[in-house]
Amino acid sequence: MKKKICLLIPVCNEEKNIPAIINAVDNVIDSSLYEHAFIFIDDGSNDNTNEVLKTIATERTHVFFISLSKNFGHQNALKAGIDFIPDNADCVIMMDGDLQHPPELIPQMLKKWDEEFDIVYTIRKDADNIPFLKKKTASLFYNMLNKLSDVQVETGAADFRLIDKKTFPVFRSFNERDLFLRGLSKWIGFKQIAIEYIPGSRNHGQSKYTYKKMVRFAMQGITSFSTKPLYTAAYLGLFFSLTSLLYVPYTIYSYYFGKPISGWASLIVTISFFGGLQLLILGIIGLYLGKLFMQSKNRPNYIVRESNL
Repeated sequence: MKKKICLLIPVCNEEKNIPAIINAVDNVIDSSLYEHAFIFIDDGSNDNTNEVLKTIATERTHVFFISLSKNFGHQNALKAGIDFIPDNADCVIMMDGDLQHPPELIPQMLKKWDEEFDIVYTIRKDADNIPFLKKKTASLFYNMLNKLSDVQVETGAADFRLIDKKTFPVFRSFNERDLFLRGLSKWIGFKQIAIEYIPGSRNHGQSKYTYKKMVRFAMQGITSFSTKPLYTAAYLGLFFSLTSLLYVPYTIYSYYFGKPISGWASLIVTISFFGGLQLLILGIIGLYLGKLFMQSKNRPNYIVRESNL
């Protein structure tokens, strides 16, 4: 009996890449061993992505789509796909729709799955033409995440992964406002293995991940898995409070021996430094309070506009 595979592919303004990725995946999956179906999640595209998906879905019976009412973000789009996984699926492969997650890696992922690994995740190895700044910021993100959280995520871990059907209920149970699936997939445990890959080249369009979005994504990841930044803020406050006590003996000495306390410049610098430190600590606390506030509203992670599932 053939095993059933479901491919979850979030897309946003990828109208030209959709036919290419379907053909590429169809060519690498052994139809004698597996049955596969596509679920494309249109994450609020403003081009013809939705129309292309509708057209292809009428022509190919193994292509399905979910159109969200607006752009809810990559992680929420994946969550929508997970929630709509058919009950008869044996595993799910999550991948991007721009062909930078190479379909040629899928047979290797399926082989590891057949060896009874529950989660097969991938680690991106950057090519030589990747900008230096992007490499460094990515490395910094993973180093900070691993130091500040209780979940260890390898540098270059991607949202290109295979998950077994026994993990579906766990992923569906997550109702966090700021999803970070790379961390959550490590956090849930199960039997896991990693595969390295070199990203393919984008055929059409531009990357949706700007540096601003990367920084925001990094902050979401760190604050979703750790309260260590709060402890760091508390320790900083305690350290500088104790350090400030060193001024007391000097002030008393100057008062009784008639030596003026000079240094307006140093005073202003000190005030500015501690003022900035206080704002930093308040900002860290504010991030966590903001997450609690948004979570308390209990709004859905996504809204489906239409689907053929």
